[in-house]
Formats: sequence, C-alpha cells, structure tokens
Amino acid sequence: MQRVAQQLWFLRHGEAEPHDARPDEDRRLTERGEEQSRAAGRALAALDISFQLVLSSPRVRALDTARLACEGLGHERMVIDESLDADFGVDDALELAAGAGDDKRVLFVGHNPDFAQVVHDLTRGDVDMKKGGIAGLRMRGARRGELLVLLRPREISLIAASR
Repeated sequence: MQRVAQQLWFLRHGEAEPHDARPDEDRRLTERGEEQSRAAGRALAALDISFQLVLSSPRVRALDTARLACEGLGHERMVIDESLDADFGVDDALELAAGAGDDKRVLFVGHNPDFAQVVHDLTRGDVDMKKGGIAGLRMRGARRGELLVLLRPREISLIAASR
C-alpha cells in the first residue's frame, strides 16, 4: 500500500491579469495578487506550518504565487510540475505527495477548479477556493482526507498581519 504525505495543502494563485491581457499561461499577478501571495506565506509561517515539498504549476501566475509565498515561509526551493498546469486530479496529488515521503507536508500551488475538485474527492466536502485562498487537509488513509482549514484571502491577511 502506497503511503502519502500526512498533510496536503493547496494555495490557489493570487489575483491575475484579465484573460485578454496575454496568453493564459503568461498571465501575471496583479499588485493585489502579489500581496495575496506574500500574505499566504506569512500566514502559513505565523501558523507555524512548514513544508517538506512545494510544487507549483508552470503558469506564470502560479509560479509567482509560489515564489512570493515561499519567501514568507522561508522555504528556499520549489518544484515546477507540469501536472499542476491543467486537469490536476486526486491521482496526481497523491502521486506527487507520495514522493515527499510519509508523514510530511506538501504545498501545491495552482488553479481552480482543479483544487476544489481534489479537495472534494478526498473529503467529500464542497469548497470555494478563492484566488489567493488556502485549503489544508490531513490524510486519513490512502484516498481519504479531513479538511483542516479553508482560508479566504481576507482571513489570510489578518493572520499574516499578526506575524
């Protein structure tokens, strides 16, 4: 039986430029999106949550979100994984998490609706992942998880400000 990371965390990229600004894979974060990303890292650090592995979608807005969040976390290395680009599913999440080793925390940085669907598939709960939002899950078996936290950008900003 394949074991997975103890906790899976999902950070949806921050607010990005409009769809017609440039090709989708090249869309950048807005100033607000950059601040959401910085706040996410500071909030996770304030909650004393660290990660053994940070994985990001290759799209610019996700890469920038991951980079800015990692700065706030003091995490120096992230891995770009093509599976986070589009159609990221529960099997992808579990396979990548298994690579981190047992009882570790993994942070995925990417997109909706993929993240909301993965959270649903693991917890059977419906979540609304806002841009710049965070969901944290504790795994309770190979394909079953428990939602630990769902944070919207406003809540993340308040937690980040306490640091």
